[in-house]
Amino acid sequence: MADELIVVGGGAAGMMAAISAAETGAAVRLLERNPKVGRKLYITGKGRCNVTNHCPPEEVLASTPRNGRFLYGAVTRTPPAWVEDFFTGLGVPLKVERGNRVFPVSDRAADVIDALFFHMKKLNIPVTQARASQICLEEGRVSGVETDCGFFPCRAAVLATGGCSYPATGSTGDGYEMARALGHTVVSPVPSLVPLEAEEDFCGKMQGLALKNVSLRVKNQKGKVVYQEQGELLFTHFGLSGPLVLSASAHMRDFAREQYTCVIDLKPALEEQKLDARLVRELSEQANRDFQNVLGSLVPRLMVPTVIALTGIPGDRKAHDMTKGERRRLLEVLKGLVIHIRGPRPIAEAIITSGGVKVGEIDPKTMGSKKVPGLFFAGELIDVDAYTGGFNLQIAWATGRAAGESAARTCLGQDLGEQGPEYRRTGAENQSNFGAK
Repeated sequence: MADELIVVGGGAAGMMAAISAAETGAAVRLLERNPKVGRKLYITGKGRCNVTNHCPPEEVLASTPRNGRFLYGAVTRTPPAWVEDFFTGLGVPLKVERGNRVFPVSDRAADVIDALFFHMKKLNIPVTQARASQICLEEGRVSGVETDCGFFPCRAAVLATGGCSYPATGSTGDGYEMARALGHTVVSPVPSLVPLEAEEDFCGKMQGLALKNVSLRVKNQKGKVVYQEQGELLFTHFGLSGPLVLSASAHMRDFAREQYTCVIDLKPALEEQKLDARLVRELSEQANRDFQNVLGSLVPRLMVPTVIALTGIPGDRKAHDMTKGERRRLLEVLKGLVIHIRGPRPIAEAIITSGGVKVGEIDPKTMGSKKVPGLFFAGELIDVDAYTGGFNLQIAWATGRAAGESAARTCLGQDLGEQGPEYRRTGAENQSNFGAK
């Protein structure tokens, strides 16, 4: 059947690709290895699904440290405002929270998934549970997809299989192998947006302590600051986690050759001189109290033993007996708590995968392969990744839409160069429920 298009992967990018292809007029089938689509979406945003970030396209690109420029065309054509309108149009009311994060009003990821699934049903897009193993070629171009349920012929295919983070959701790196088999270069996947393991054992002693409005600097072994931001972090039994740390990990890509150090400013709102004046005041007002009790007004209770150990000041030292040098050591700890990073947590614990199909081998306007006619890529499988805050899902929607529309037009025999910025047509009547051959 000449106009058949296969989308491999039923995550965010795959579902958007299938919907966009169907609305462009192609007959589409989506292949998903799990019994249900959108399994990874269920766990995004702690089960609430942070669908995008309420910001201009430029901010999305600035929040994408890995190959952000490659996404210029896709994100400017499918910006966050488009994504918000799309889901609102599907009957999913949205709200904007701290950091411009966009969530469904219901706080239910299931509502986002259901809206996508039922829209696919409305467009007559069949979903088949099958695990793809190979993209097949005939005369150098895509001719079908081989799966554990048989062969599916097609004129074009969109690979949207995800990376290899959270493998229980189905992201096990299958797409990398299929891309490699077709001659594509795959940048070795590493964890990104991932918690960090620390050398110091005091992190474990503060397990569960969340710090808000602190500043985090990450330095490489040459002392160069590779990341600096203010926000929230969390101490864990193994080291550090939380939004600040997850975003910082996106800049810590070379643990094989680099050693990274995190420096936490516990009082970023106060310059050293002003903080020192506050310490003088606190010590004076509580002159007859023990140092450990004075600390209770400066840091969270769980942090008191750690600060005592790092400053070397006895906890039972009276405030009026503290020397200027000891006060200086306390100031240095408050403005620069140093934690040496051993490495990231395993890739299975990462929110996303950094690495994937090399962007130089993909047309940034169409998401089409420069090596194989009829092959398109979308989502985390591509070597792009961004910070937390809805940016990675925004990339999935944007690349999924570009890949789906472009693949559909390939099936329909249209010149991809003809596509205008408002190109859109429903084409649900052109759908066909084709099966495995």
